[in-house]
Amino acid sequence: MPKGYHDRVAFVDLSTGKVWYESFGEAFWRRYLGGRALAAYLLLRHVPKGADPLGPENALVFAPGILTGTPISGSGRNTVAAKSPLTGGYGDAEGGGFFGAELKNAGLDALVVLGQAEAPVYLHVEGGKVALHPAVHLWGKDPLEVEALIKEAHGGNTRVAQIGLAGENRVLTANVIHDLAHFAGRGGLGAVMGAKRLKAVSARAHKETLPAYHDPGLLKELARRMAKERMDRAAGLVTMGTVGTVKPFNLRGVLPSHNFLDGFSEGAEALDGTSLDALGIRIGRDTCYACAIRCKQVVKIEGTGKYDVRPEYGGPEYEGLGALGSTCGVTDPYAVTKANTLCNQYGLDVIGVGVTIACAMEAVEKGYLDDEGLGLRFGNGDALIAAIEKLARREGRLGELLAQGAKRLAESLGHPELAMHVKGQEVPMHDPRYKRALGVGYAVSPTGADHNHNLHDTAFAKEGRALRELRFYGEDFQPLPIEDLSEAKIRMLWTKTRERGFVNSLVMCDFVPWTPEEWREALYAATGWRLSPEEMLEVGERTLQLTRLFNLREGISPEEDRLPERFFQPFRKGNPEARLDPEAFREGVRAYRRLAGWEGGVDPERLRALGLEEFQNALA
Repeated sequence: MPKGYHDRVAFVDLSTGKVWYESFGEAFWRRYLGGRALAAYLLLRHVPKGADPLGPENALVFAPGILTGTPISGSGRNTVAAKSPLTGGYGDAEGGGFFGAELKNAGLDALVVLGQAEAPVYLHVEGGKVALHPAVHLWGKDPLEVEALIKEAHGGNTRVAQIGLAGENRVLTANVIHDLAHFAGRGGLGAVMGAKRLKAVSARAHKETLPAYHDPGLLKELARRMAKERMDRAAGLVTMGTVGTVKPFNLRGVLPSHNFLDGFSEGAEALDGTSLDALGIRIGRDTCYACAIRCKQVVKIEGTGKYDVRPEYGGPEYEGLGALGSTCGVTDPYAVTKANTLCNQYGLDVIGVGVTIACAMEAVEKGYLDDEGLGLRFGNGDALIAAIEKLARREGRLGELLAQGAKRLAESLGHPELAMHVKGQEVPMHDPRYKRALGVGYAVSPTGADHNHNLHDTAFAKEGRALRELRFYGEDFQPLPIEDLSEAKIRMLWTKTRERGFVNSLVMCDFVPWTPEEWREALYAATGWRLSPEEMLEVGERTLQLTRLFNLREGISPEEDRLPERFFQPFRKGNPEARLDPEAFREGVRAYRRLAGWEGGVDPERLRALGLEEFQNALA
């Protein structure tokens, strides 16, 4: 058995109740590692062409990485993946917290859920085995109560991934909740769980099911190193997390506002972390498994009545403050915190929900949509909260429309130009008029617009850590202006997206500032394998090629590698220099496709070079 692995993937068919286990061997694990690469492989193998994302033929994958559950900071994440009901293509998201580590340490390298249960069920993993349990008594209950009941049944050390009300109702922006306050947010994976009538997956580890590592002492040394150096490496994240970026983006005139019409929102500084601290809304920080950074927010509001929130469901990060705040024109920190907590409690992706509601607000203001008396206008925090309630419950015509996501909402109104999405997935809070190579990354992303497996131009505009680390892979990259979209910048993007595919297969957090050499060192400590920089990028490229194949097979054409037209127009209010030239963007997409071998679909020679020969006829 390879070090660091159980060589054990569990398959569960909910339609029949059958459970079985498969082993893959050391050569396979060295090729795919885990996480995103493993999930992409399993979905391409087990989801038939044309499968309904909300039907029994879809597969739902929980895939920890080789480093998930080790003692080093950032190793608490796992990948959740399925055919996305939001995009119709490959969908995945990573969840932090403690569940992923517990799943791995309970004896599995991955869990694949097939079929569709007749009545609600949950799965429990313990001792390397999976058991099905009825969940009728859990259906409709809040996550806090669901977790308590599952822990009562299986022990207090049990960790739980579950869906909330939105997943049960198959809302297309529903997420998968990990440990109440962490989320596999994007792609509508909670809707897939709801369609399978799978309320939760729980796991409990024991000493006997921990994987054996090649050099556990080195893993512990890496853990000590980050704990000792965290303030030098990640001081801003340690003290503030991501919430300290709202004010700088707004002052720069590039904070997504009013459905991306603007880059500046009057009063948005009230949403910044410093304001949340001054108001007493942010009461502390939380963390994920084994992590010294502690970047997660803990919030509490009491005594206000309508805006009161409990701390158990976590607090807003930058993406939530932007999507539910400035993008909707809402700058009241109490209303935005309440909206964020509702999303967390109901199991909703804050980006998808915020951008969808912003789309609806613009449609109402332009007379395209009847808001049923809600007062759904930019800046109305009460209407924002009411819209989330309707969306999660699919209440009324408005709730049904909002539950479909921005793309379908806008198309149903005959105004697709109002939806800020790529391939059906709503755009995150980083505007491509400012970060232009990131815009190309949005366009070519297999999951639709996503900032986490992308290049952020601001990090490469001057000499520093980001450039030094990208040079690890063998090319002498030099600083390039933020606005640059030259072939050199696209080569940076190509290298960065392959690197992100590798890191998302380990699986490691973006926010823990390990160097590529340290990732390699950690991988060696876990497995005994010394991957070269080239082999690391090959793992990442497998994720790109497999997910591209999946999308092409499902009818997502290269024509979908595009951005909404709004991003080629200047802000109404904001940074006047933030402009994205359409021809430069299109050439950037073409250059990326050339580097990836995607000029005519997917290059068979590239597949063979990556050891993916079994998928050469996937499009036949």
